[in-house]
Amino acid sequence: MQTLKTDTNVDLSEIKSTLKSEQRKILTKKIMKNKLMVAGGIIFILLCLLALFGPMLVKYDPHEMTVSDRLTAPSGDHLLGTDNFGRDLLSRIVYGSRATLGVGFSVAILSSLFGLIIGLYSSYYKTLDHILMRISDGLMAIPGVLLAIALMAALGPSTRNVIIALSIVFTPYIARVVRSVALSVREQTYIEAMRAQGASSFRIIWLHIMPNTISPLIVQATFIFSDAMITEAALSFLGVGVPAPDPSWGNILYDGKLVIFNAWWMTVFPGIMIILAVMSLNLFGDGLRDLIDPRVKSGKKIKGDKHAK
Repeated sequence: MQTLKTDTNVDLSEIKSTLKSEQRKILTKKIMKNKLMVAGGIIFILLCLLALFGPMLVKYDPHEMTVSDRLTAPSGDHLLGTDNFGRDLLSRIVYGSRATLGVGFSVAILSSLFGLIIGLYSSYYKTLDHILMRISDGLMAIPGVLLAIALMAALGPSTRNVIIALSIVFTPYIARVVRSVALSVREQTYIEAMRAQGASSFRIIWLHIMPNTISPLIVQATFIFSDAMITEAALSFLGVGVPAPDPSWGNILYDGKLVIFNAWWMTVFPGIMIILAVMSLNLFGDGLRDLIDPRVKSGKKIKGDKHAK
């Protein structure tokens, strides 16, 4: 009997390890098939590496002003040229990537955290749902940039206040996504069974409903990341974002608009960086959504089949 039990345990462990390895292979194949997702992920990883290790590679201080080199075109000494204060543009773009990506990452994390809490509790408690969702509707009715500008006018220009303002702007969008998923999960039979067994509301919300909202939450967070970078660039371009002289891609564009006809490089290069960051995140987010929710692709195939008939 002991020998049989031992053999059974060994067989089960081998089967489990085999299944896990096969699942990993299938997942890897699915990821590699989506070339746009892979390309977006690679570009974004390279941008993150630039933000982390790029300052070690540039030789100029981003705040160092050399008036004699003012508005110098790209050359061997200054690969991307200089700005209207004689500062090296490559150094400012590299250091600015930390500010822009840091704001986007912080906003994505904070808005996801608060949106998750609001969405879960509003889906479970009807009274809270009416209050929190009406507040969210009011915030979503205001264009994001205008709301962010109003909040920045009240808080004052600083990187921390940019993160706070944008987190307030994007939290309702996360809350809506989480709430819609949590409402459908709440009506499942096993949730009713947990209530009948006397499980606490906290346990039901965080151990049984919350795990089902993580996948759409992660996908939405990637889009919030890119939207936050665009909005931060817009705020800095308008002069109410990351304050000078600290560099960000947005306030480099702000400096470049004054000399756009004399120094094209001041708007082209930071603009390319913003485009690459946003495009890579959107490509990665679209691929991640298709990977997590296969109904998106299957829905397209079903429509195609009906059309063919």
